[in-house]
Amino acid sequence: MKSKLLDLSFKYGALVVIAGVFLFFSIANENFLTYGNIADILRSISIVTFIAIGVTLSQIVDGFDLSVGSTVSLTTVAAATMMVWFEQPLIVVILVPILIGAVIGLLNSLLIIRFRIPDLLATLAVMYMVGGIQKTYTKGYAIYNNMQMTDGTKAPGQFLESFKWIGQGELLGVPVPVVLMLLAVALVHIFLKYTRWGRQLYITGGNREAARLSGIPVNRVRMIAYVLSGCFAAIGGLLYAARVGSGQIDAGAPLLMESVAAVFVGFSVLGAGKPNVIGTFLGAVLIGVLLNGLTMLNMPYYAFDIIKGGVLVLALAITFVHLNRRRV
Repeated sequence: MKSKLLDLSFKYGALVVIAGVFLFFSIANENFLTYGNIADILRSISIVTFIAIGVTLSQIVDGFDLSVGSTVSLTTVAAATMMVWFEQPLIVVILVPILIGAVIGLLNSLLIIRFRIPDLLATLAVMYMVGGIQKTYTKGYAIYNNMQMTDGTKAPGQFLESFKWIGQGELLGVPVPVVLMLLAVALVHIFLKYTRWGRQLYITGGNREAARLSGIPVNRVRMIAYVLSGCFAAIGGLLYAARVGSGQIDAGAPLLMESVAAVFVGFSVLGAGKPNVIGTFLGAVLIGVLLNGLTMLNMPYYAFDIIKGGVLVLALAITFVHLNRRRV
């Protein structure tokens, strides 16, 4: 009986918790279930979801990318400076940050694959390096329209309206970031579940030696996972800059924990027991609903980290208790 209850809690626990949280906040505040508030929740989690997709991909190959938060910070200010300092067109503003994310992913994979540094240590080092680069590049200043430059002049450019539309606009009444998020979740789910390359990622993460003996180019697969992780974090940085209309230093620092929590909550969605993008999305929804609901109940912002940490501990406890039982 106890074993059956544990299995049920592992398979459906996350969905029950999400439904319970929705029910609680909808009763506690009559404005919670309005279309405007639900749209705000989805818009707010769009950035976290993109970052968490990247973490999910690194987890699938049995790695862990801690540099995603710093990547968001660097790409946010890079996009802002492309417009405010250098007056570049939209295509450059979008492509340069994504290229930066890919380069950071390549650096991570070089340290992990070539130099055999453990993934946590390698990506931690890169996290500090990238964080230092973004502060050095901006000299510690936020980037905004008509900002004062160090030589006393004003910055020549402004945020493009077409760029801000990506983070603030709507498409058929649905916020653009939400459309992009749902599209990304659907495409990555199809890629992982129904393509040969997606299966290679899972096989590589499950047993690297068996994957190598099967003819899978293991190192190339791992490299691709980290490059994609950097690219998805960069897209998160673009959405952040487009949403707030400025380039904020250290913008991605608080988003790392939320994305990691979303990934591990996703482990227990429908008993997956492994990284998966649908579970990651539902994990991000849970985090977003909690933060939004607590804000509406006027809980002080400095208590939010306690809630996020508690959610992460609960998700890890459920996941690893079940996995350890299956190994026994």
